Amino acid sequence: MPFAIQTRTYTIKPKSSLGNLLLLQLEKDPFLFLPENQWFCSKIVVTAPEGELLFPCYRWISRGELVELRGGRAKKSFEDVHPMLIKHREKDIMMRKNLYKWVGICAACLHNSFVYIMQKYICRPALLFKLSFYMYIFKVILVISNLKPKSVLAYQRMVKNSVSSLSEYVAEHWKDDDFFGYQFLNGTNPTVIKKCSKLPSNFPVTDEMVEPFLAAGCSLKKEIKKGNIFICDNKIMDKIPTRMYGEEPLQMPASMCLFYLNPENKLMPIAIQLNQQPSEQNPIFLPSDSEPDWLLAKIFVRSAHALEFESVDHLLGTHFMAEIFTVAALRNFHPVHPLYKLLIPHFEYTLHINTLSRIILFGPEGILNTSTLGYEGTKELVRRGFAQITYSSLCLPDNIAARGLESIPNYYYRDDGLKLWNIINSYVKKMMEHFYPSDADVSKDAELQGWIQEVFTHGFLGNKHSGIPSDFTNVKDLVKFLTMVIFTVTAQHAALNNGQFDYLAWVLNGALLLRKPPPTTKGQSSLETILETAPNIGETVKFATLILILSEKYSDMVLLGAYPDERFDGPEPKQIIQEFQAELSCLSEAIQTRNAELEIPYTYLNPTQIENSITI
Repeated sequence: MPFAIQTRTYTIKPKSSLGNLLLLQLEKDPFLFLPENQWFCSKIVVTAPEGELLFPCYRWISRGELVELRGGRAKKSFEDVHPMLIKHREKDIMMRKNLYKWVGICAACLHNSFVYIMQKYICRPALLFKLSFYMYIFKVILVISNLKPKSVLAYQRMVKNSVSSLSEYVAEHWKDDDFFGYQFLNGTNPTVIKKCSKLPSNFPVTDEMVEPFLAAGCSLKKEIKKGNIFICDNKIMDKIPTRMYGEEPLQMPASMCLFYLNPENKLMPIAIQLNQQPSEQNPIFLPSDSEPDWLLAKIFVRSAHALEFESVDHLLGTHFMAEIFTVAALRNFHPVHPLYKLLIPHFEYTLHINTLSRIILFGPEGILNTSTLGYEGTKELVRRGFAQITYSSLCLPDNIAARGLESIPNYYYRDDGLKLWNIINSYVKKMMEHFYPSDADVSKDAELQGWIQEVFTHGFLGNKHSGIPSDFTNVKDLVKFLTMVIFTVTAQHAALNNGQFDYLAWVLNGALLLRKPPPTTKGQSSLETILETAPNIGETVKFATLILILSEKYSDMVLLGAYPDERFDGPEPKQIIQEFQAELSCLSEAIQTRNAELEIPYTYLNPTQIENSITI
């Protein structure tokens, strides 16, 4: 049964003038019995001779609880001059720092009242209902018995019932080399492939090996010089802990894959080495090898890619980054601060979903504990990934440049992502220039400095090598950082999250579990080998259910740029928001026009598909 929600509007007419309103006190009557335990108050609008005064609330209020609200006009702490407002602000910040606490890396305090706190400040009943339902589904799925597949058709039948036409396309084309390469640009994780300016010393690919797969008259050295050779190196998996499967430990090789951008502008895999150290037991697989050999090598590459994607790029790179920014904001910004008003719509539900995901997905009993890495291996992978994250890697323009992918064709993630980055940057720039007329205003904003100091100290452990700033001294640097924050929790999460069922429902296209070790010699693999390596049907159902839930869209999802909660008072911020929404609408139309001409439309960065915050 869905939650029954009733919306009511109350009008109160005072008998005398209210005077100069500083604070507004709101209380749910502690004496009158009503069936509702809590009320969710959106806002209070006071009509005075000077005009309308907005008092945003947007929180749950319990019976007998007294809430004090500030007006909607954004103010920095040094702009408060009335003693009552100064005292109220200091009291609120102290309360917040006692309420939200740092525990370890990227973690809010999970004390007994944590869920209660989330309900009161940023959660909606409908979300709680859905997440509770999903937890139940996970428990059901986890008891599914292990079954043995008799053929690849068993997997295909599972996908045929999906609602995604793209997942059916994947099931039909997953073996194709050009589609294999395409996914590294526009699939679930388009952030790891790099231009290869020099072959790694531990990847001894020769001209003789790959010449048959290059254009006529081309050599590997020449193509590297032209910028047509790319590489995906999963060295982060080297010697990673894995879990036991029966009486034997599973294996997850740290594969290396070389790609060639051919004259048809297709990115083709031309060489795969499944472990980091070359040896006779670690051959380089080629497209000219037997079909089972080459296919099995690609399956291992995609498996490592999928595991790194889920744990590092998706979980850590978006969810946990959002958690850092959110907890620091909740601890340091008063709700009247302009940055609280700017950022809080992009942080809604994030702490809730992260708390639940630690239990039902990544915890010791979570569904990913049945992956190749298991619980301990996943933790180690996240730890390694965290050590590699830098400010530049989180900023899309810097990230694209560092990987040398500024000009590779058909890279729709880059094309749409950079346009979104620029639109968000323009929006943030206008807002910040409105609220911070000078660099001096940035330097003396104590709440802002407290926020970034905690992001640096608690979120990134004071690591100067990360490039994360520990303070702000000018508007320009603040604008870039805020652009990164909003892009990460909206566009980047959409790019990494929304295509999971499309690309991973077909289990062999990105298996989170491989039951057999990688091949050590050529000519020994067969279709039977592949089926024995892939997850069985029971395991496949678990993972398919996981990615289906992670790709779910809520019926009440809030799109990027939509702000149903009215937090800003005053015409200037509202006009800036309208301009932001107009730019997003134009981009959406352009993406739809382009997609109409594509065999595989790239939809994940269409603003109509991007949520305003991380909710799942």
